[in-house]
Amino acid sequence: MWKWEADRPKGVIVMIHGAAEHHRRYKWLIENWRCAGYNVIMGDLPGQGTSTRRRGHIQSFNEYINELSLWLTEADKYDLPLFLLGHSMGGLIAIRALQEKEHNLAGVILSSPCLGLMHKPNRALDVLSKGLNVVYPALLMNSNLSIEMATRNKSVIEIDENDPLYVTKVSVRWYRELVHAVDQANDKQNKFPDIPVLLMQGGDDKIVDKNAVKSWFNRLDATEKTYKEWKGFYHEIFNEPDRDQVFKMAHAFAEYHLPELPKENWSENT
Repeated sequence: MWKWEADRPKGVIVMIHGAAEHHRRYKWLIENWRCAGYNVIMGDLPGQGTSTRRRGHIQSFNEYINELSLWLTEADKYDLPLFLLGHSMGGLIAIRALQEKEHNLAGVILSSPCLGLMHKPNRALDVLSKGLNVVYPALLMNSNLSIEMATRNKSVIEIDENDPLYVTKVSVRWYRELVHAVDQANDKQNKFPDIPVLLMQGGDDKIVDKNAVKSWFNRLDATEKTYKEWKGFYHEIFNEPDRDQVFKMAHAFAEYHLPELPKENWSENT
């Protein structure tokens, strides 16, 4: 994991990246949080980025949850209000981690969380993957997800096309574990803690099923929850051309939930 510290920190943001990517893709967002007065903690998930484990492969989704637990433990050492921000699969990891263990958080920000996929294998391939998960779980397959499906930001696309750390193949076990985690996120929804949630979703998401995301949000029993759909945005809302507006909303959410600040400039859409 890595840490970026603000000059006068008032809070901590623990960020979780999505599938196929890594922490270096979040340089812009990390710097925005740091300049706004928040320490940031982030790492590369097992099997991704600079991780030494086999790329695109995990034995269990719990590997992600356990890794996040290490980051949260480190963040607790600052003794500052703590926020969790998860994008895509990172959002799913955040949800599953909070369903399984209590953490002292001031709030959670979910960015296009992976609660359902737009493109699923056909039924025959899905059945085949269940068998391969037993006899050959490490078999790698093309993810069939293109960089152009993630964002409209041409500068980001150009960087990603030349990024050697970008994962293009995933294992059978990884896919089955992802599907199982999505099912658990829905089945154990009543286990999600009653903490403030900001869920922001790309309105023209090509990767995550926004209807599944909205359904999960609507069923969430939380005292304070806010849903924002960014019209016309692709999956990576923090990488879209108008990403400044996305950060502005995330920042306002965090500022509102700092204990010592007045609650004046936050309007909810629940």
